[in-house]
Amino acid sequence: MSDAKVLGFQVAGVHAGLKAEGALDFALIVSDRPAQVAAVFTTNQVKAAPVLVDMEKVKQNVSGMRAVAINTKCANACTGQQGIDDAHAMARLAADKLGVPEDSVLVMSTGVIGTQLPMDKIANGTALGAVSLGQDWEAAARAIMTTDTRFKYVQNDITLTDGRRVHMAGIAKGAGMIAPNMATMLAVIVTDVSLPQDDMERVLKAVNARTFNAIAVDGDTSTNDTVILLANGASGVYLNDPEAIYWFDFWLQRTCQQLAQAIVRDGEGATKFIEIRVSGTHNPADARKIADTIATSPLVKTAFYGADANWGRILAAAGRAGVTLDQSKLSLSIAPLNGDGAPVQLIAHGEPTGYSEADASAIMQQTDIRVDLDCGLAESEPVVVWTCDLSHDYVSINGHYRS
Repeated sequence: MSDAKVLGFQVAGVHAGLKAEGALDFALIVSDRPAQVAAVFTTNQVKAAPVLVDMEKVKQNVSGMRAVAINTKCANACTGQQGIDDAHAMARLAADKLGVPEDSVLVMSTGVIGTQLPMDKIANGTALGAVSLGQDWEAAARAIMTTDTRFKYVQNDITLTDGRRVHMAGIAKGAGMIAPNMATMLAVIVTDVSLPQDDMERVLKAVNARTFNAIAVDGDTSTNDTVILLANGASGVYLNDPEAIYWFDFWLQRTCQQLAQAIVRDGEGATKFIEIRVSGTHNPADARKIADTIATSPLVKTAFYGADANWGRILAAAGRAGVTLDQSKLSLSIAPLNGDGAPVQLIAHGEPTGYSEADASAIMQQTDIRVDLDCGLAESEPVVVWTCDLSHDYVSINGHYRS
């Protein structure tokens, strides 16, 4: 159990009966006062009921949120009007137990698509969660896991330049169906500062693009992807100048990046964590397209699983990303991500360098690997994405997901 604390927030993770054998399966995150909210949602055109409900609530109540309720086992996606009604009912059940307005409760669901919420178990979860509130963030993080093999919780305690202490924490779930096109998975981040609403929304969107939107496990964007940020101001700290907003951006990025990387490391069947850096393009958007194409290529990912320095797959992926390239200017190297060992340059000016296969293989056998692709078209900062390998276990997990 964590003893860390974000002022004004309490959480709970309970067994509502959704999972077997007493496993935690329902979570509540509650603020003791109205909180500002910003959120990003899936761009998948097939959106789950809780996404549709939350999108409207966030528009209508940006400064009065009190709680987030999260269930597992059932995604409440592709469930028609009944699903919408059940999402509202889930918020209402939580609101009644917490003594807060229904429109101040957001809901999130994860699990199998196409099944209706078991509302008796949802009611049980809200009742148990309301009487179990405290500071056990680990329990809340465990309660939202599906195929995850480890819980994902981050706490950052910050001392400001004037000596005041403020706090930020987050939980997330995700291991498969990860190819962000907004965020990916489910995440809730909370902080006890407050700031102008426009800045909060802008910073979350920008940070999301650099963190949750920069990870890939398998190339799929979920129906339920949601990232919610709550700021309740309980610390008494109001961030309203450019330097303070820059600080907020820094710490939000740190928190989200830690959660995002934890998702990749826990990718279904993953054995390796891979950082891909693409530079030398005319603009960041081109670099991002190339990096995303490499990160989601099954051939690239299986080569990493097999510890095969098959650079042709990486260049082929870059070449089909829809970005104009000059193959004679491409340079490619790999290195241990932790810096413990020299990089190996595989390609220079679009051709192999005569590198040592043994040295390249030794890097590919590492668990954390860095890939650098310089497209040679311009001077530019690298765009970074994170991915994992693709193993036999990924197929096994997803081949039997509903069974």
